[in-house]
Amino acid sequence: MSDKLAYRIDLTGPSADRFDEILTPAAVEFVAKLDNEFAGRRRELLDERRLRREKLASGEEKLGFLPETAHIRGDDSWQVAPAAPGLEDRRVEITGPTDRKMTVNALNSGAKVWLADFEDANAPTWHNMIDGQLNLYDAIRRDIDFTGENGKRYTIGDEPATIVARPRGWHLVEKHIRIDGRPVSASLVDFGLFFFHNARQLLARGRGPYFYLPKLENHREARLWNDVFRFAQREIGLPQGAIRATVLIETITAAFEMDEILYELREHAAGLNAGRWDYIFSVIKNFSEHGADFVLPDRAQVTMTVPFMRSYTELLVQTCHKRGAHAIGGMAAFIPSRDPEVNANALEKVRQDKVREAGDGFDGSWVAHPGLVPVCREVFDEVLGGWPNQLGKLREDVVVTSEDLLDVASAGGEVTEDGLRANINVGLRYLDSWLRGTGAAGISNLMEDAATAEIARCQVWQWIRNGTKLADGTAVTTELAFELLREELGRIHAELGPGNRLDDARDIFVETALGEKLPAFFTTSAYARYLTA
Repeated sequence: MSDKLAYRIDLTGPSADRFDEILTPAAVEFVAKLDNEFAGRRRELLDERRLRREKLASGEEKLGFLPETAHIRGDDSWQVAPAAPGLEDRRVEITGPTDRKMTVNALNSGAKVWLADFEDANAPTWHNMIDGQLNLYDAIRRDIDFTGENGKRYTIGDEPATIVARPRGWHLVEKHIRIDGRPVSASLVDFGLFFFHNARQLLARGRGPYFYLPKLENHREARLWNDVFRFAQREIGLPQGAIRATVLIETITAAFEMDEILYELREHAAGLNAGRWDYIFSVIKNFSEHGADFVLPDRAQVTMTVPFMRSYTELLVQTCHKRGAHAIGGMAAFIPSRDPEVNANALEKVRQDKVREAGDGFDGSWVAHPGLVPVCREVFDEVLGGWPNQLGKLREDVVVTSEDLLDVASAGGEVTEDGLRANINVGLRYLDSWLRGTGAAGISNLMEDAATAEIARCQVWQWIRNGTKLADGTAVTTELAFELLREELGRIHAELGPGNRLDDARDIFVETALGEKLPAFFTTSAYARYLTA
């Protein structure tokens, strides 16, 4: 692409209207520079992930707070960078994919922050990834609109939410951009294109290039992101520290390194977020061979109030506020219904969840639908009063041990046939939606994303491997799972009609939930085949 480069860059994805505005030679070369600088370290860290997971699964390694970083945890003097413009008040954050309709609706939702998602709420088709970059490019320049089915034109209002982009995780690659034949890190594609095109424009508008960082498993992966930030800022002449990043603590290993993660990112850190579904999935994945003590009940029963989850969230608030970082609560995934009774019951549950978070000291929380913004805002308004956050609430009363974080058995509950059916049903429905290019799917009045597919299939696998008994005494077996899968598949086929991808969804679910081993869904052949589309 450039005579100055010592390597070949190939774009293999199909072109579409205005894609050339994002995939400019300069922008693609910037991504290539990032990948060439950091690809080796990324691969080394992923190898370390796999090795550690094997050691945890076998019992060779015990999970705990790291003795070699005790000096970081024990040093009360260091703080993260002050809150950047537009991130001082984060009482309500809305999440969603970067399609044009969601972009306009999210920015106009009344939320303080929009998590513009290239990750779990986004099916990673080439079109979705580049079209999403275009939509953010236009939105940042206030040059975006959307016309609804009713013919009404929607534009961005005077006080849009602050945009915080979430790139894909370190474990993924973008196969449509290759350097000397090898695929580029998906994280660096999503980050690099957004940063290259928008960082200066955002700063000129009184904001900055802000990011959510997903799927981190330890502080060394945070250090890699920090080095990426430093390199990127130098390359385009931005001051160091212009970037701000909020890290999702959605793996059990990262929960033991929250101080260290903030420390590595301290010049760029904005806060930590408590991600429920991926956190539970991480527990199952890392302790899949550890027997009944790590078998969780029906997904719906593993709330943020069960003891081991509460330990994790209270430690997150305490850690963040000690370091001057924001603590952001979990997702309210309910989608408002036309049924008034369903709405009333669900909204009351959402309210109770947000009351708990605000009372615990969280500075804000997530919602998945604009209809939930008023509920979340009202709860945090009542607690915050005239303050933008609760950074002064240090939670010095919190004491959390390794045993508390690992006390999975404290979840209690039971496994039921309804829960098993729900995992199969929702897993199939979500995968069908994902394969058709929609990564945020409304299913049974809940907004589901890729974490749904992960936890659904992992729970089924875990229950089968442990011969878990249902509440009625029936053992969960492969045969029972196949029987229920056939029943649910027939039911969903009848509802969806022609044009669905349920047969492919079934193949992926069987491959990743009913086999002897528990493969990582995002590295399975089924996923890889889809990414080449």
